[in-house]
Amino acid sequence: QSLNVKFNSVFGYYLELSKANLHLVPADYERKQTLVNAERFTTPELKEYESKILDAEEKIVEIERRIFAELRSSIAGEARRIRQTALALAEIDVLTSFAQVASLRNYCRPRFDDSGEIEILGGRHPVIEQQELAGGTERFVPNDLYLNASSHLVLVLTGPNMGGKSTYLRQTALIAVMAQMGCFVPARSARLGCVDRVFTRIGASDNLARGRSTFMVEMTETAAILHTATARSLILLDEIGRGTATYDGLAIAWAAVEYLHSQTRAKTLFATHYFELTELAEQLAGVKNFHVSVKETPTGIAFLRRVEPGAADRSYGVEVAKLAGLPVQVIERAREVLAERESAELRLTAQLAADDARPAPPAQLTIFTPLSQPVLERLRELDLNRLTPLEALNLLAELKRQVE
Repeated sequence: QSLNVKFNSVFGYYLELSKANLHLVPADYERKQTLVNAERFTTPELKEYESKILDAEEKIVEIERRIFAELRSSIAGEARRIRQTALALAEIDVLTSFAQVASLRNYCRPRFDDSGEIEILGGRHPVIEQQELAGGTERFVPNDLYLNASSHLVLVLTGPNMGGKSTYLRQTALIAVMAQMGCFVPARSARLGCVDRVFTRIGASDNLARGRSTFMVEMTETAAILHTATARSLILLDEIGRGTATYDGLAIAWAAVEYLHSQTRAKTLFATHYFELTELAEQLAGVKNFHVSVKETPTGIAFLRRVEPGAADRSYGVEVAKLAGLPVQVIERAREVLAERESAELRLTAQLAADDARPAPPAQLTIFTPLSQPVLERLRELDLNRLTPLEALNLLAELKRQVE
């Protein structure tokens, strides 16, 4: 019981025997190490077994390496057939997944033609629809869409935040992509022409690593769309120009719509809070106004999420802020400021309308008096590049005295 066979990296395999049994050690045992309570020995027979074991381990590694190389060579010889089988299985897997999803979620088979139109009836967002079904909070509202190359080229979509504008844009892109990849689509019916690309500019983001602000990123992406899109593209733009001053943003959005309508001719969904853009429907034949509907209630607003023809009449931004949980004092003050601004705008509009109604004064050519002619001659003789600020002020005072 006190005789043990052990192993370490110094002696290899050895026999360890307690000192109480040292008198029983055979003469052929070779002492290797003395410990406090034991002695360690080795024997020729044990060293022979050690060699067999170590050789066996090396042989195992060598055999494994040889078998692996043979297996690799065998597989390489059948690589073409294996790849073809993998592709076939992958295609079966994808098509089976398409079929299962289409059956479970009531998708329809899209129809393709050469009309260049996109007509979607009862379109739905495949992801948000399932989230709402799983959560059970509210029912997803399907919406229709019609785009063509003439009368419905650009749809300007207005309405409040949280009303469903971005979801409407995204579901259109997803339906177009799913249809062209061979999948049934989440809609009651869908008829499409093939699109060469789907361009999107949705959401706000910045790139601090490259020193680009949200507005710069927005403009860069919009520029890429306007330069690259063709008449067969589908473009989805969400609130272009919101990252800068109101009038700058409105001007950029207005010009972008005009460019898409006259130059690119790509079918476009343009969601915006600039209600002034709805005037483009009266000026451009291919622009149509649509809005997401909202129902006003005594306690606030209810989002119907129905896309309907026509422009929205209000943005309901304060009501959305109330739903988000802003303090009551902030909401009340926001309503006061909004009422003041709207009232000022109405007064200005009425004043401008009254000014327009007045008869215009008769046109009269300007006749320079002898006094003004020397002033003009003096100005023509000036060398602005050599004029110091002090000299400019003195000259301005002198000319003012001559005119008076």
